[in-house]
Amino acid sequence: MFKALKTVGQYIILMGRVFARPERMRMFFRQYVNELEQLGVNSIGIVLLISFFIGAVITIQIKLNIESPFMPRWTVGYVTREIMLLEFSSSIMCLILAGKVGSNIASELGTMRVTQQIDALEIMGVNSANYLILPKIAAMVTTIPLMVTFSIFAGIIGAFCTCWFGGIMSAVDLEYGLQYMFVEWFIWCGIIKSLFFAFIIASVSAFFGYTVEGGSIEVGKASTDSVVCSSVLILFADLIFNSTFNGMIELKGLCKSLKKRGTERYQCHFREWKDQPDYRAERFGKNRTHEMYRGSADTRQRRTVV
Repeated sequence: MFKALKTVGQYIILMGRVFARPERMRMFFRQYVNELEQLGVNSIGIVLLISFFIGAVITIQIKLNIESPFMPRWTVGYVTREIMLLEFSSSIMCLILAGKVGSNIASELGTMRVTQQIDALEIMGVNSANYLILPKIAAMVTTIPLMVTFSIFAGIIGAFCTCWFGGIMSAVDLEYGLQYMFVEWFIWCGIIKSLFFAFIIASVSAFFGYTVEGGSIEVGKASTDSVVCSSVLILFADLIFNSTFNGMIELKGLCKSLKKRGTERYQCHFREWKDQPDYRAERFGKNRTHEMYRGSADTRQRRTVV
């Protein structure tokens, strides 16, 4: 327990050093562009490949396991869309990137630590944590929404390929299911979750690599620990986000229901109010008149309202 609290404290202290103002913005942007290519662009291939096959496999499995005369034919497309939007393209894809990108970051920084390159930066008066880690975090947070978007499109294309080339089902039914009761908020849920997951991947992996002590064996162990810890934190954060988003959706539905109920009650009272006897006569008296004047200042026309 004490060791875990000590690790959390070291992580917070390191993040405080990381998010300091860069000493030279030109060098920061140069490192940022390099990390965009290394962590983001080089990961697009594996994201597209895995998403394509996962979309195809999900479509086949759902078609074979829930096929029933009581189920609509477009259910396969509907379930495939929900799985891709809510879980796979954000959570599962970030778990895969934690293995690829996280181990890369941890091994790179760990090797720099054991070869005393980080110590050399500290001797030169450079904030090594800010110089090495901040560009990686910024690059991951920037590129992860693009990878989530690519993952969604690749999964949908894989689902259509099972219809076009595999003959699993009609592409028209799949398309109708993909469009049925589409909720745009689900896409934003996946993107918002992926931003936090990207921060977890980059920061946790950088922490384990930056604080490694020993030789090459400890570097390999730190790389493994970074992947395991990042995956656990991603799953835990996914649970919290799903609970929060579901609560927001239920609250939004409750507000709409109350608003609709209040509108219906108002309309019902208004109808009853209109059906009553002449309310103006009851309020103002039958013999009371109201004078309304209209027209120009020269010619005014008197109008009596009973």
